[in-house]
Amino acid sequence: MITGFFYQVFNECINSTAIIYKGVQYSYRDLMNIITDWEARLEINNIKRGETVALFGDFSPNTIAILLVLIENCNIIIPFKYGKGGISDKINISGANTAIFIDDNDNVTFGDLVKTVEPIPYYEQLRSIRHPGLVLFTSGSSGKPKAAVHDFVKLLEKFKVRKKTYKTLNFLLFDHWGGLNTMFHTLSNGGAVIATSDRKPDVICSYIEKYKIELLPASPTFLNLLLISEAYKHYDLSSLQLITYGTEPMPRTTLERVKKLFPDVRLQQTYGLIELGVLRSRSKDDDSLWVKIGGEGYKTRVVDGLLEIKAESAMLGYLNAPSPFTDDGWFKTGDQVEVDGEYIKILGRKSEIINVGGEKVYPAEVENVILDVNNVAEVTVYGEKNDMVGNIVCAKVRLIKAEDKYALTLRVKKYCKQTLDSFKVPVKIIIDDNEQFNERFKKIRQ
Repeated sequence: MITGFFYQVFNECINSTAIIYKGVQYSYRDLMNIITDWEARLEINNIKRGETVALFGDFSPNTIAILLVLIENCNIIIPFKYGKGGISDKINISGANTAIFIDDNDNVTFGDLVKTVEPIPYYEQLRSIRHPGLVLFTSGSSGKPKAAVHDFVKLLEKFKVRKKTYKTLNFLLFDHWGGLNTMFHTLSNGGAVIATSDRKPDVICSYIEKYKIELLPASPTFLNLLLISEAYKHYDLSSLQLITYGTEPMPRTTLERVKKLFPDVRLQQTYGLIELGVLRSRSKDDDSLWVKIGGEGYKTRVVDGLLEIKAESAMLGYLNAPSPFTDDGWFKTGDQVEVDGEYIKILGRKSEIINVGGEKVYPAEVENVILDVNNVAEVTVYGEKNDMVGNIVCAKVRLIKAEDKYALTLRVKKYCKQTLDSFKVPVKIIIDDNEQFNERFKKIRQ
């Protein structure tokens, strides 16, 4: 039984809270009853073993139960956040045959999709060994989303080892491995998953106070929004013990402010990729961007300043992109890093580096400086073609409150000149009122 180790934990914690959804607490007994119900209902709705299923939902009792039943049924599962638009291309790429929709009130409906004409080799490989599959799409924050195909059995292997669990807010999304990883970790250790469909700072703070949440997994972008909103001033957040952050580089300014705001909370940088899963990590210090990554099932190396990882849980491959693996099986992350003994510091993606007259500019470095400037809410630094020097550095800035563009530009450039080499100082500064992150609270760099 693929998911048997989960049920062993569920039985041990039968009367404990498994899920809190819309203010209602569901015990592990309740969850197991819902799972049993769906084992019968999926058969009635003609969900065949090994079939490819698009699962639309968010973290809820029915969504979690159906996901576990589909895994045991060896289905190939493509999770999508319910209600999110613009996914027709992803559906076509995935080759999903059937769709299951779980709405924001946990109601379930079924639908047929266009049948795949050509067999997909990765799917056939999984079916031949009777393993469930998982297809996850990258965020597309810096390019076209890629569809990564996983053997679900390999991804679940690490959850067989019991670890400490916290009362956890499932902040990261259902269609992202970070969100699924949080859920599986919590349930495999008998913890309580607190689900929310609204991820605004004020709502998140209210949940922390109401449910005495101990662990908040978030992105640096969300933590920056939390600081700007000052929602933390209106709630008791003393239950928090641990804040984990990942999915994108953490601005130094944001990290320092979060640590100052939560001096008694441990801060831990995480590192994970859609293609590999989440590695074990340990920050050098709470306020340090240096992190040690790896753990059982993972090996790391740095080649020409770029991080490469070999993982037992690595994806089989992409459905719509070339293989990113070396001939000897190492995944090329594209992350430029510095190394200090066992620790690394992520500088940014190689593809994002701006070449100015032969000099390298890392956008994150310039963004860190501009975020120090008063009244700056968000900033995205990028390169623009230039006949003289190849590229110039540009910055798109969102302000906390309205300000004269000329005055803001002078302040930003003056501060950058005091802090950065001249070739790193933005030549062009654009004020833009639009938020600079996607639904996964990850900076958009297109």
